[in-house]
Amino acid sequence: MQSLQEMGAEELASLKRQLQEEYQAQKAKGLKLDMSRGKPAPDLLDRSMALLDTVNAKSDLCAADGTDTRNYGLLDGLGEAKAFFADLLEVKPEQVIVGGNSSLNMMYDSIVRALLLGVYGGSKPWGQQGKLRFLCPVPGYDRHFAITEQLGFEMINIDMDENGPDMDTVERLTAADPSIKGIWCVPKYANPNGVVYSDETVRRFARLRPAADDFRIFWDNAYGLHDFDPHNAPPLLNIFDACREEGTLDLVYEFASTSKISFAGAGVAAMAASENNAALLCRQMSIQTIGGDKVNQLRHVRFYRDRAHVLRHMAELSGLIRPKFELVGRIFAEELEGAGIASWTKPLGGYFLSVDVLDGCAKRVVELCKEAGVTLTAAGASYPYGRDPRDRNIRIAPSYPTLEELETAAGLFCLCVKLAAAEKLLAE
Repeated sequence: MQSLQEMGAEELASLKRQLQEEYQAQKAKGLKLDMSRGKPAPDLLDRSMALLDTVNAKSDLCAADGTDTRNYGLLDGLGEAKAFFADLLEVKPEQVIVGGNSSLNMMYDSIVRALLLGVYGGSKPWGQQGKLRFLCPVPGYDRHFAITEQLGFEMINIDMDENGPDMDTVERLTAADPSIKGIWCVPKYANPNGVVYSDETVRRFARLRPAADDFRIFWDNAYGLHDFDPHNAPPLLNIFDACREEGTLDLVYEFASTSKISFAGAGVAAMAASENNAALLCRQMSIQTIGGDKVNQLRHVRFYRDRAHVLRHMAELSGLIRPKFELVGRIFAEELEGAGIASWTKPLGGYFLSVDVLDGCAKRVVELCKEAGVTLTAAGASYPYGRDPRDRNIRIAPSYPTLEELETAAGLFCLCVKLAAAEKLLAE
């Protein structure tokens, strides 16, 4: 497509009229499509239905150590569930705490406990130290930012590139400012741009020497196994291996879950930390809870068994989700390539892709899509406080719609990108 920015005013006005006519025709169809959240589609969830049959009224509901999973006990999870997540995360079982169904819940609770009770090695709770700050790689995960916003942190944007967060800035800020207590990270297939942190980025995280003695890296490894091509997947260096070499194991809290492996609302979440961190966290948690759903933990362990079986399961899921990303990428290329008004990521896994439109156009694109029946994540959601300083980034979540619905939604999205760009360029 010809670059819109190279068109003369008359040619651009003619294009705008054409786009408006196409848009009104689409709007008249009364579409109702949703690409706002990274939800697994029903066919992905169906692949785990047999999980429900692994534990039933006639099953042995005892864990390997004889624990009756229907009863109280085992605050940090069943032994076999700890071993299962240790296998997935490539850590020791002693480092693992198995929770309920939500890793986001575990992240939220970890920050609240740090505020109220402190962290291992810290002089006093975060909440007793005055102004608090948190580093936020952008574009990033809106729910991360919502946690730190609600709990009163000042959030600091950290730019991302193809290797991960800008580590020069991370190192400089954390070394100089003890009020900076943590950083959000999605290290593999980052939400929303699909970046995989380079080995050097991971090593630089492990080498951090923060001014705060209670700084923590919140390593949300939500998509660590969500490769589109399991045989050609980019590796992620194990953060704990890197920290062990640097003597900084206490820096990291890692989080994961089966939410997009089994059932989004009924999976199992876990966190990994140094043994020092894990011991303190369990003491703090002992007042908060008696433990997670051990019956569900047993169900998952019996169904998925180990890392090798999980990877085979993930290969099945990749065959369902990869075509959706390929379809969206193809339509974007056909409709927007060369127009000079949009760029987009081409992730090798995960649940999202990120689109940058012309500065000042993201909100307008989202508005136009909504009016025509396609719901997107709010413009600006990928930035703290919902404020994209350039109003250009839009997160696309292709996972839930059918291929037919995606083709319609992606085509409409491209139409709205072009219409918003034409409006802006004519107004300049």
